[in-house]
Amino acid sequence: MGVLAAIAKNLDTLIGPGVTLLYPLYATVRAIESASTLDDQQWLTYWVLYSLITLFELFCWKVLAWIPIWPYMKLLFCIWLVLPIFNGAAYVYENIVRKYVKPGDYINWSSSSSSKHPEGQKKVIQMLSLDGRKSVEHFIDHHGSEAFERVVKTAEREARKH
Repeated sequence: MGVLAAIAKNLDTLIGPGVTLLYPLYATVRAIESASTLDDQQWLTYWVLYSLITLFELFCWKVLAWIPIWPYMKLLFCIWLVLPIFNGAAYVYENIVRKYVKPGDYINWSSSSSSKHPEGQKKVIQMLSLDGRKSVEHFIDHHGSEAFERVVKTAEREARKH
């Protein structure tokens, strides 16, 4: 029982580096190498948040030393930020950062695709989640902008009916 207790006590030390550094580094390289720039949002946001957490820990280390569950709270938060099932970093970007930074003013949300989509389509794509954006980008690449425009118009007509 002593070994299990030691593992449980040091769980953050054992899996923390893999969750907070190794997997995000691997996923970031994959995002850089992918054709789509949409996954870059998840990982750029993750690294900004991870840096803020690290700065917070450096600044508040004396207080955090008195909170025994802090390492576990940080680990759980980082798991939420990192795992593809949650895409927490993209969620933070979509629901917090975008409220304070207007995408059209400062952020070119997809430099490779911003020129190939009309303004109306860009607005629709900006409202989607990361997975939704990837799906729309894939659809447009395979079927063309006109097909996407027809889908949007059909959806608008259906929405007005209900």
